[in-house]
Order: sequence, then structure tokens, then C-alpha cells
Amino acid sequence: MIKDARIAKYRKMLAEAPNYEVWKAAALELDFLEGNAEWKEEFVSDLYHYELIYDRLSNLKQYRQQNDFERLKRALREGLHHDLGNMGNAALYTRSRVGTKHLIEEYITQVCESLDFLCDNPVPGFPVADKLQFFRDTLTSYGRPTLLLSGGATLGMFHFGVIKALWEKGLLPQVVAGSSSGAIIAAILGVHTDAEIPEMLVPENHNLKAWKWRGLLSAMRGDGLMDQEQLRSCLRANIGEYSFEEAYQRTGRSINISVSPVQANQKARLLCGYTSPYLLVWSAALASAAVPGIFPPVTLMKKDLHGNALPYMPKVKFVDGSVVSDLPIERLMHLYDVNFTIVSQTNPHVVPFLSGRGEDEKLSLARLPMHLLKSEIQFHGQGVFDYLRKRLRPELLRQVSGQMYTIMAQRYSGDVTIAPSYSVRDFSRMLANPDPAYVREMILAGERATWPKISMIRSHARISKTLERCVRRLKQQNRRTAELRLISNSDSSAS
Repeated sequence: MIKDARIAKYRKMLAEAPNYEVWKAAALELDFLEGNAEWKEEFVSDLYHYELIYDRLSNLKQYRQQNDFERLKRALREGLHHDLGNMGNAALYTRSRVGTKHLIEEYITQVCESLDFLCDNPVPGFPVADKLQFFRDTLTSYGRPTLLLSGGATLGMFHFGVIKALWEKGLLPQVVAGSSSGAIIAAILGVHTDAEIPEMLVPENHNLKAWKWRGLLSAMRGDGLMDQEQLRSCLRANIGEYSFEEAYQRTGRSINISVSPVQANQKARLLCGYTSPYLLVWSAALASAAVPGIFPPVTLMKKDLHGNALPYMPKVKFVDGSVVSDLPIERLMHLYDVNFTIVSQTNPHVVPFLSGRGEDEKLSLARLPMHLLKSEIQFHGQGVFDYLRKRLRPELLRQVSGQMYTIMAQRYSGDVTIAPSYSVRDFSRMLANPDPAYVREMILAGERATWPKISMIRSHARISKTLERCVRRLKQQNRRTAELRLISNSDSSAS
């Protein structure tokens, strides 16, 4: 009875935790009371290849202790894999609330320390330029995580909480993608430096007046239910006049925004620094948020050589990115060598169908009927709308059927999916301007939904984040070396 009371107490603390430290303290107590602490210490398990992990760990330790740089370099270059020995298995992160098998955690720590050791120590026959290339190649082969923010109108404020939780733990990816309202949040994040993130997370620092009703007559004329000029002003105030290229140069973050074409002969686009460097970020966010019927289609804007705003592809208009590509995972994999996806999913038509509201679903016979029902709805829904989009005569109905087909055919989850628990009140706020109190409420909800995922995200992201930091340090060293060489050559010429 006493143990049950303590478990109930700590579960209540989890649900009401105001910050990660309180949540983690309660989670660790629950892990102890529920026997998960012993499970973490015992490295033997059929959930992963523990012998392989143990051997790799032993080798790395040995090479570092012996200062055997050559073997250490080869072991890191050839042996790094984001899911080595199946250590990314989701089942390894659902048993315990904090952490996983200590062997996995020790291996990841050893890899990161070995990378820093190799990066920061002089190695005979391994100049800085070669080191930089080594770490770049290793990062490319290992891959990196990405954060994808879905649509969801005002409910997308939840994304700020996910961002805050990841940023506070040093796990916020450099690559961020968004569609619809997620595109707006991604754009805001993408123009703020790390030092500016605390201020970015203060609701009072933002223009929250995005919605202004125009009425049904406006929608029937094709101008949308909402005033797009109001949204445009809101976005420009919150994002500024940065192009994708300028935003990256300012923050080092790669923003990616999904947009869908109005014309049937055009394909969905992922707008980013690689594909559209001179495009204005607010313009891309405006297009991605142009939900058909709510806002009219958008002509994208770019900067010319003199910094003036001009139409980009003036004959082509774009709408809500989530219609065709809510989560552009495959495109991100090609552009950024992404190997791990963190999805913040707030779409109201998607969240009810996620297993456990974004939690990794454990195999259970009790859940089988619901799983089968969801699968049947998706399968038959796709079939119906696929049939209609190919055979309906009225163009409007054909387009609507096509959009419904793409909505049902898309993938809406990632390797880690973070989703809210909605109430009726939340749905009533979807198309309303939020006040600062509601934004803070949604931020806390996003944080609380993210904290249980931190251990799995850290296991996947920590090595790539270490590689990214090493590349940045080596770039600086390489520049200093080049500058010193230039000064030395100048002095020699002068003498």
C-alpha cells in the first residue's frame, strides 16, 4: 500500500511538473519503485546486440588510453552507425522513463569523448585541414537529426514547447522543417540565434494577431474566410525581411518550408537555402499557411541583387504545405543526410490516429482491434479518394478528392513523434488569436510531451551534435591556420 501511494504521488508529480528537473526527479523515483533501475544496469537483452556494443566500447577505451590515434580514427570512421546493434530500438526507451541500458549510454558517451579527443588533440601526420575533412565525411555518413513541425493552426503553438524542451537539453537540431502553422514556427526559430531563443519563447515578444475574419462571401469569391493581409503583417513582424540564405548566415539553422502548388501540373516544393536561397522566409511561411478556403493562394516573393522584393515565379501560386507534404522526410534525407526524425504533430485530423497520442506503441493484443480499425479506415479512405480523383468530372470535386487522397496517403509520424492531448477548448481556439496566457499553456504542454522522449532523442542525436560541434571548431582552427600562413608569407615577402 505504501509503495502504491508513492507511485501515485510521483505519477501526479510527472503530470504536473513545471520543468524538466522536477519531471526527471519524479521519473527516476518511479523507475526505482517499478524496478526499471535494475533493468537499466543489466546490459544483457534480446532487444539489441549488446555483445557488439560492448566490444566497440572496449576498443574505443583501449585506443584512447594508448593514444593510438590511427586505430581510433579508423574505428570512428568505419564503425559509427546511428542504429548500431539495434540500440535505437524504440522498445529500449519505453521500459524506463529516464535513460536506457547503461551499456548504450556508456558507449555513446565514449564515442562523443573519443570524437572530442581526436578533434582537440594534435595528431602526428593529421593536419587540421585533413581533420576537418575527416569529420565532415564522418558526419555525412553518420547523418543528423531533423525536427519537423506539422500544421494545426493556432494549436501549432505547441511546437514552441517542443523547441524549448529540446533547446534546453542541447538537442535542438540544426535542420528544422515545417508546414502550414509549423512553417511559421520553423521560420520564427530559423531567424533567431541560440542566444535569442529565450526571448523568442516569451509570448509577449510576438505579434499574435494572425486571424481576422472576412466572412463567407469573401470565401465564395475565392479570397478566403480570413484576411491574408492580417496574416502577412503578423508574419513580417515576427520573422522579419530575411531570405533563406540570410537566415542561415545569421543563425546556422537550415529552415525548410513545404508548399503545395495550385496548378495540377506542378509538384510540391520544399523551400530552403539550398533550393530557394533568395526567397523571403515570411513569404514561404505565408504560402505554406494558405489553407484552401481559409486563405487565398500566394505568390512567393524573393530578394533581387539590391535587396528589393520581387515576385518569384509570378505565374505560379502556392497553398498550404501540409496538403501534399506535411512531413517532407524523404526530401530532407536527400538534402541533409538526415538519419533521425523528430516530429511535433499537432494536426487535429491526425493526432487521434496516433498510437498513444504520439507514444511508441507497445505490442498488445488489447490494442490490436483499434490498430486494425485505424488501418482499415486509412486503406479504404485512400482507395475511395484515389478512385474519385481519377474519375470525377467537375474540376473542383476532382481537386478536393485529390487533396483528400494526399492527406490520407501521407506519413504523419517520425522516429519520435510528439503530440498533444486535445480538449474541446483547444479545438475552439484553432482559428482564434491566442493570448499570451494560452501560448504559455501550450508551451508547457509541448514541454511535458517532449520530456519522456528526451532519452531516445539524446541517444540518437548526441553523436551527430558532437560531430557538428567538432566541424565548427575545426573550421575556426583552419581559418586561423590560413590567416597565420598568410601573415607569415607577407612578412617573408616584405623582408
